[in-house]
Amino acid sequence: MTAIEERRLKTLLKDAVTEVLEERQDILRAAVQESLEDAAMLRAIQSGEKSKPVSRAKIFKRLAHAA
Repeated sequence: MTAIEERRLKTLLKDAVTEVLEERQDILRAAVQESLEDAAMLRAIQSGEKSKPVSRAKIFKRLAHAA
C-alpha cells in the first residue's frame, strides 16, 4: 500500500468513525458508561480484597437497615 493510499484510508476511517459517533451518540455514551462501571467494580473488588472478612448475616442485616 502506498503512502497516498494509507492517508486516504486513514481519512476515510476517521470520517466514518466521526459520522457514527455523531449519528449514534448512544453508542459512545453506552461505551463510556460501561467503562466507568467496570472501573468502579474494579475499585470495589480491590477494596474488598484489602478488608477483613464479614459474615453473610452482617451483610444482610446492614442491607435490611439500609432499605
